[in-house]
Amino acid sequence: MSKINKATISIISASYNAEKYIKITYESIRSQEKQDWEWLVTDDCSTDATWDILQGIAVMDPRVKIAQNLVNSGAAVSRNHSLARVTGEFIAFIDSDDVWASGKLTKQLDFMGEDKDFSFTAYELINAAGEKLGVKVDANQVGSFSYKDMLQKKATLGCSTVMLRSSAFSDLTMPLIRTGQDYAFWLKLLKTGQRAYVLSEPLTQYRILPDSISRNKFKKAKRQWQIYREIEKIGLITSGICFMFYAWRAVFKK
Repeated sequence: MSKINKATISIISASYNAEKYIKITYESIRSQEKQDWEWLVTDDCSTDATWDILQGIAVMDPRVKIAQNLVNSGAAVSRNHSLARVTGEFIAFIDSDDVWASGKLTKQLDFMGEDKDFSFTAYELINAAGEKLGVKVDANQVGSFSYKDMLQKKATLGCSTVMLRSSAFSDLTMPLIRTGQDYAFWLKLLKTGQRAYVLSEPLTQYRILPDSISRNKFKKAKRQWQIYREIEKIGLITSGICFMFYAWRAVFKK
């Protein structure tokens, strides 16, 4: 048996008030062809039944390892708490309301093989009821993307689609910002010279909720600018150029 067939995958999630969806997310993990995984969930002081549901899942499935923040701290702190407990050779991410296709982990591991350390897949959008919206993202992308490519947002690179080889990165902590920490994290990893390789098959369903930041173009644009200037410390002119690329794609991407 090859090393890749023995690979353990650490799955990272942050949860907050996800009682409507957390079981569905878990079922999409449990139904994977690849079963050698651990699910590391950190709850961010949910005020609904999310924590109770997670405790019930963890009792039934020892691969599910849960923790809870002492105070509400945001997704970056929650994900970092989970990342600090990783034991797997590979790391995958899934948000607490998203859904994976049953072959997602197997196909992505096969795609990465022995020579890719950072990959992501295409995904499709669903609404709060789980109905497909007819939108596929990154499905027309090919090849790989550099730090500069991602500064210009040449790919969307959805968080719930990403898989990393844990040994390839010396610092697996997300920047401590309230929103956009996943994008800032990808930039941090790519800045080391790594490239992100795309598997253009939609293997994840990304749930769009009424209060999602994904629906607010102004907030997304403001966040993008702040990452350029405050996190990446990029000069004003270069930030402006990157932002123009980002804005063009945000308006005209299919």
